[in-house]
Amino acid sequence: MTTTSDQATPSRRRRREEPPGHDRAPGRTRGRPRGKRHGGRAARRRKRGPLRTVLMAALALAVLGTAGLGWVYLKLNGDIATFDGEGLSKNRPESGASKGANVLVIGSDARTEGNSALGGGSKDDIGRADTAFLLHVYADHKHAIAVSIPRDTLVTIPPCLLPDGTWTKAQSDTMFNAAFSVGQTESGNPACTQNTVEELTGLRVDHTLVVDFKGFAALTDVVGGVRVCLPQDIYQGDLNPNRATKGDLIFEKGEQDVSGQKALDYVRIRHGIGDGSDIGRIKRQQAFVSSLLKKIKSDGLTPTKLLPLATAATQSMTVDPGLGTADKLIAFGMSLKDIDLHDTKFVTVPWRYQGSRVALAEPDASGLWAALKADRTIDGKDASGGNGKPSEASASPGAAGNDGSGVDGDGIDVAVYNGTTVEGLAAEAAAALTGHGFTVTGTGNAGSREHSTTVVQYGTGLRSRAETVAELFPGAQLEPIGGSAINVVVGASYTAGDSPTASGTGTETDAPSSVADDARSGDDDLCADLSYGTGG
Repeated sequence: MTTTSDQATPSRRRRREEPPGHDRAPGRTRGRPRGKRHGGRAARRRKRGPLRTVLMAALALAVLGTAGLGWVYLKLNGDIATFDGEGLSKNRPESGASKGANVLVIGSDARTEGNSALGGGSKDDIGRADTAFLLHVYADHKHAIAVSIPRDTLVTIPPCLLPDGTWTKAQSDTMFNAAFSVGQTESGNPACTQNTVEELTGLRVDHTLVVDFKGFAALTDVVGGVRVCLPQDIYQGDLNPNRATKGDLIFEKGEQDVSGQKALDYVRIRHGIGDGSDIGRIKRQQAFVSSLLKKIKSDGLTPTKLLPLATAATQSMTVDPGLGTADKLIAFGMSLKDIDLHDTKFVTVPWRYQGSRVALAEPDASGLWAALKADRTIDGKDASGGNGKPSEASASPGAAGNDGSGVDGDGIDVAVYNGTTVEGLAAEAAAALTGHGFTVTGTGNAGSREHSTTVVQYGTGLRSRAETVAELFPGAQLEPIGGSAINVVVGASYTAGDSPTASGTGTETDAPSSVADDARSGDDDLCADLSYGTGG
């Protein structure tokens, strides 16, 4: 390979042109759930958008943590379903890089267990998840942030386990919500979505929860309804754009209480507001969760309220094996109960439109992940609780003192470029990578031969793999690029055997200002910032 390049050419695949937020997603494959019985059948067409607001799962667990009622343990244990942990990636981000906890929450529109009556999926449909966010509970247990990932975001879906026990190949430039459908079973593939989030963020996901339509509706009923706000009147045709007529008025403009099916309709509305995109719907879902938080905190809890709420949560929820018992769920809830509304933030990962889809906006997206890893809030506060690592070290996986022992590059492709005038460095680095199981796709000279420090470049969704590569190059810097490749541009520090200290990397770990500017706090005005774009 003799082409000189500092950056990989983006890899593209042909996609049908559909409007942003289109309700149809490409089907792929999925893992083997354990617990409740699940089946799997292929789908021709899905109906309207699925449940979008699923932070209620984590909230319900927080409610559990406010009372240690031993008499609920037996009942709750019988309700909890877990998915198969065998489908988790063999190349996961380092455990303990952040002292905070990362919890992936997924909304499923599976038609099993009575969900079809509430609008979940369609006959012969496969499990789909058009809502997902990563809840980061900071190490001080006084701050939390929920980062929504738009379903149309183009990412790399890493290898995932199929129901027959085989693994898929990585898929680049694929819609994020396709990960949950890998395997095409009715109950979905949460392990594949977790693998994708870890690949995308470079953060280790500690726990994953999946909530379905029925669980969501039951939660809103148990709390006695949730206060919401609409920027305008909403009609049946806004909920179902396939209607031939506008239909009846279903929501009046302004504030009102919703529960059950009405709450589901609210969080699913997309058309007729703003630009009709999924991005605008995410904003309303974040406002909904904020309102639910306020309701729970204002009502307080008694033993008579606790059991119905806990039952509603666990009966329609699937969790990872690490949360598979009542005591584990309660312990997790205890980590959330003291977080103030103002210190609970809701953001959407920095994004931009790419044709009819969504792409991550770099370097802001990577800056957000680095801030979370360092337990830095989006307004620049240290929320490590005195337990965090130096922020520069968190952002530089190849920090000083790492000799690369134990690094396993199996399944990771890397191109190597010489960024210096010293001949043979690319071949030397390639040999080191190959010795640790990496696949070197080629070597060559970089466009610039004046690199003082080694740089590991990575395409969309490949940060965690890039961090594994960087472990072989002490002091290496990570740099997001377009496309779907990982490149190592070897710098002068490599030939000198230089291992810069963490304090010398100069890597910033505060979240980009764009993230803070677009954030919602749990105590914000209910009617503020409810749509994106214009129209309607």
